Amino acid sequence: MPRQPPPLTPRHIAIIMDGNGRWATRRGLPRVAGHREGVRAVRRTIEAAIEHGVRWLTLFAFSSENWRRPADEVTDLTFLLRHYLHSELKELDEAGVRLHIIGERDRFGPALDRELADAEARTATNERLNLVIALSYGARAEIAAAARRIALKARAGTLDPASIDEDSFTAHLATAGMPDPDLVIRTSGEQRLSNFLLWQAAYAELIFDDALWPDFGAANLAGAIAEYARRERRFGARPTASAPVPPIVSAQ
Repeated sequence: MPRQPPPLTPRHIAIIMDGNGRWATRRGLPRVAGHREGVRAVRRTIEAAIEHGVRWLTLFAFSSENWRRPADEVTDLTFLLRHYLHSELKELDEAGVRLHIIGERDRFGPALDRELADAEARTATNERLNLVIALSYGARAEIAAAARRIALKARAGTLDPASIDEDSFTAHLATAGMPDPDLVIRTSGEQRLSNFLLWQAAYAELIFDDALWPDFGAANLAGAIAEYARRERRFGARPTASAPVPPIVSAQ
């Protein structure tokens, strides 16, 4: 069983997994080799998150912009995703990991969409770690989709526009019911969010790790958590004030 998390352990960590291609290129290997090694880094990171008592872990696995990559690379990534489900799901389930998928997953085709839904259903009662995988995900598209849903409700007369606030808007996002990330980590030394959880990360601490994603492991995660613990989280309040934790908003 994981140890009880200390007060300054982030409840929710989100990671932009960057650097697979560069990792492979530096070794004279095809890019798919970097993606395969990145899968091993995912396994290490999940294990480390459980050890630290993290309750939510979101991984940016495939962005909506990744569809612009060469077709053979997209095919390789899709194959690795299906392989990951087949090879890791039993272990994730036994470890008490609950799987959530956000993003336009239907773009991967009906067969993989069903497999993802089955994986979510199989792990739905697990409580040790919530693992959120962002697939074909883009934050701007997510925000636009939420605005459309709200507009349709307002047009139908089921939602009063005057009642729309941050909480009601959050409830229409793909992450409704999930806590906002406390900590966002990006690997490979790049220092940008790249259209990832733009609404949800409004008050997240940001850490940029120089390690390429295939080299990321338990020590990197521990270092990020330690750095997070050294930071003062105020949520706009004065340093002497006690800053509340943002609430979890249920889906409507």
